Amino acid sequence: MAASHRRRTTAVAATLAAVALTAGLTTGCDAVDKALDCVQTADAIADSVTDLQQAVENAANDPAQVDQSLDSIEKNLDKIDDKTDNADVNKAVDDLTQAVGNVRTAIRNGDNTPDISPVTDAAGELTKVCTP
Repeated sequence: MAASHRRRTTAVAATLAAVALTAGLTTGCDAVDKALDCVQTADAIADSVTDLQQAVENAANDPAQVDQSLDSIEKNLDKIDDKTDNADVNKAVDDLTQAVGNVRTAIRNGDNTPDISPVTDAAGELTKVCTP
């Protein structure tokens, strides 16, 4: 797992460098900052989705972990939503927000092992639209 996180961190760092270089050559600092915020927050969401997957697997032992993971994803989604006016990013944020809401509803309705594949799919789409 540590090697996977290092690879993701390295990939994010490379993406950030490319975004900074490209955006710096073609636009102002605000665009660079927005792109970096999007990529960094998408990476944080990916970590939260991993935490959510583990929390769902261990829900019988600690049901509060699922809620904490969902809260973390929503907090990061708010950060992206506040900082972007990109239609593709906004759609990805909306889709992920809906997927998180569906998991919350399933848990409230007694499902101890909700299907989180829509969350992982939406998080993947968000990561895709946040990277150039």
